[in-house]
Amino acid sequence: MKFIEKLREARKSNHLTQKNIANQLGISERAYQHYEAGTREPNIETLLQLSIILNISLDELLCQNDYRKSHEESVDEH
Repeated sequence: MKFIEKLREARKSNHLTQKNIANQLGISERAYQHYEAGTREPNIETLLQLSIILNISLDELLCQNDYRKSHEESVDEH
């Protein structure tokens, strides 16, 4: 799963709107929409705030387990 998919899924599972999260981050709703669209990436401070707001670890939010698994599979193939 990609970051943008995980972000959207976590927001929806917490019953939050894009506007709710944008307000908590202190940014415009449009700025937040760019994160979910994948046209902009949040900085590390914003990622930390998102993990707190969404009650999700940074590893999970950044799909680190998916990355590790795919990396291990590609290493195993060689």
